[in-house]
Amino acid sequence: MISPKTIEQGLGEMYTVQDCIRWSVSSFLRAGLHFGHGTDNAWDEARWLVLGALALPFDSPEWVLASRIATPERERLSQLLKRRVVERVPTAYLLGEAHFAGLRFKVDERVLVPRSPIAELIEAGFEPWLAGAQPERILDLCCGSGCIGIVAGLRFPEARVDLADISADALDVARENIALHHVDASVRALASDLFGALAGERYDLILCNPPYVDAPEMAALPPEFRHEPQLGLAAGTDGLDIARRILREARGHLTEQGLLVLEVGASAAAFEAAFPRLPVIWPEFERGGHGVALINAADLSG
Repeated sequence: MISPKTIEQGLGEMYTVQDCIRWSVSSFLRAGLHFGHGTDNAWDEARWLVLGALALPFDSPEWVLASRIATPERERLSQLLKRRVVERVPTAYLLGEAHFAGLRFKVDERVLVPRSPIAELIEAGFEPWLAGAQPERILDLCCGSGCIGIVAGLRFPEARVDLADISADALDVARENIALHHVDASVRALASDLFGALAGERYDLILCNPPYVDAPEMAALPPEFRHEPQLGLAAGTDGLDIARRILREARGHLTEQGLLVLEVGASAAAFEAAFPRLPVIWPEFERGGHGVALINAADLSG
């Protein structure tokens, strides 16, 4: 285990931005950190943390990396690096922001760190499944930070978007992101236990990244995930407690040609076993990720 004192002493001998990145990589590897909140390796994580701590862009050029850091910058980086290594706090929480579909979103420990592969589907306009149709109403259910719904609203600027979540804390963050992206005229945040507060509302597109982590996986999660709200992760013995409720109720909130996009992640096999007769499309993703079910309204009961 690498100690806070070791981190301080090591950074004290680093002079350039690149030195700090290299030292951070070594610290991460020695500590055996988990990477799964925006990066998948120590080098990208270190670059994100160091450059973010210095208020520099991730793609900073080589001359920036060769620049010397000032003492106050080194002190701030030391504090963040100690929290990342010792407390296992995800870098997104340390910096207060994460990127989703190329856009910056405010995040903290009230919401999950954005990482859904649904971003790829939004960027592609949900083609070919929408067949060129422009959704007029979109729902981001279990919205968390609101990133999925906000990006969808920017992709379909004529649509009205609802962000719904049971967590008042998450909705506060979502509203911050609505303001950040200046979409308050077309996007609203609503308190709702799934569809509970959405009586009479119908949508052309329902996007949902609900809790879907099963009990065995919850018990084995790396420490980094313990900083995320468990309300947004845990979903019962097989990871489908919330998905079952959504499938029972979604038809009553979709238009005739509506589409449900439901992420179930590693619980996809359990989903298929539980609903063997349900017609489901499982798209493949170029940037990684899996377990997103596309279901047409006509194939849902209710």
